[in-house]
Amino acid sequence: MNGLLTDFGGVLTTNVFDSFRAFSVSEGLHPDAVKRTFRENPEALAELRRLERGEVAVDEFERRFAPHLGINAHAGLVERLFAGVGPDEPMVQAVRLAHDAGVRTAVISNSWGDATYNAFDWEGLFDDVLISGELGLHKPEPAIFELACERIGLPPAECVFVDDLRENCAGAEAVGLTAILHRGADTTIPELERLLELTLR
Repeated sequence: MNGLLTDFGGVLTTNVFDSFRAFSVSEGLHPDAVKRTFRENPEALAELRRLERGEVAVDEFERRFAPHLGINAHAGLVERLFAGVGPDEPMVQAVRLAHDAGVRTAVISNSWGDATYNAFDWEGLFDDVLISGELGLHKPEPAIFELACERIGLPPAECVFVDDLRENCAGAEAVGLTAILHRGADTTIPELERLLELTLR
């Protein structure tokens, strides 16, 4: 394998759903309120998809999404949802070491708006950055994976993709990528080392 494509939130950062749970508790909701809303409410998921494709601005998404959670205060909702998210340093270091070793790298992120990326240091990590809201595409659509491979100049068969959502891994595999379902650096990094034939720790 000569290419490494990664998700952002939940792969290069700490667990996004942990942050969602902390938000839910702070709002007096069930701890899994956000997760359940996306899984069980098609209208709420449709709002997220519109945000990911850049069809609505963050403030408009917040206004539309808050009622699905049963809360009134929508200003700064996305920032509050992601308040508990920080870099996953072992994963960031693994990508950096792979890039330094000559592996072509890219991040493919379903965007929740710029605020979720502001504190992250992208320097020396990626040959390309694909943000769904800027492209009008989102995972698991095949086109975003194909575009990522095209941009780093490699066929899908030569690339590995890491994501914490099963449906995104399935979308990547459908176009010929080798996918790793991320459940933590302790399992993902050894698998990356095996596939890329590199030491990443």
